[in-house]
Amino acid sequence: MTTSRLARRLLRPPGVYAPQLDTRLLLGALRQEHLVGGAELLDVGTGTGALALSAARRGARVTALDVSHRAVLTARLNARRSRLRVRVLHGDMASLADLTWDLVVSNPPYVPSPRARVPTRGPSRAWDAGPDGRAVLDTVCDGAADALRPGGVLLLVHSALCGTDATLRKLEGSGLRAAVHRRAVAPYGPVLRSRLPWLRENGLVTDEQPGEELVVIRAVRV
Repeated sequence: MTTSRLARRLLRPPGVYAPQLDTRLLLGALRQEHLVGGAELLDVGTGTGALALSAARRGARVTALDVSHRAVLTARLNARRSRLRVRVLHGDMASLADLTWDLVVSNPPYVPSPRARVPTRGPSRAWDAGPDGRAVLDTVCDGAADALRPGGVLLLVHSALCGTDATLRKLEGSGLRAAVHRRAVAPYGPVLRSRLPWLRENGLVTDEQPGEELVVIRAVRV
């Protein structure tokens, strides 16, 4: 299914992140995972609920999280319209720190921003993640090992602008076996195009780069 078709099937009010190439990459990786009956999955930063609904269709027991109340309501409505059972909660991984999962998926905010403070409201909350793009990404990496059961899998998508090697080091440092699972290059979108001078000044992009590389990291708790 193309990203545009997926977006058309889901309610997506203003301020909730629309499924894009990163969503499609993560969906492709998720479809390769063997979800045994009753497998428990956590979707961190669910947005419209696209990933959560895909897993629920395959019989997984899904909990979806988002720090945006609007996203939580949207994911609940999309689950109801799809007649799928998904538990959608307001919060982040720390709010479920005592629970473990067979699979954790996440498409967190990861766009580097000139602003040091991460927004707590407005549309940019769905993508802005501090000067290095890792403000939210690092919290997911830090919490992944404790959130996974033995043999559990983390699927995480982000821009290579944030540092793919940094993500792999963090995950491996916490005891996970991690590797790049998928890659794709996309043209710079409106937000990144507006920030290209700042990104170049800070060495995050070069004139030779044709676009933004997206990566899906797959990590396993061994």
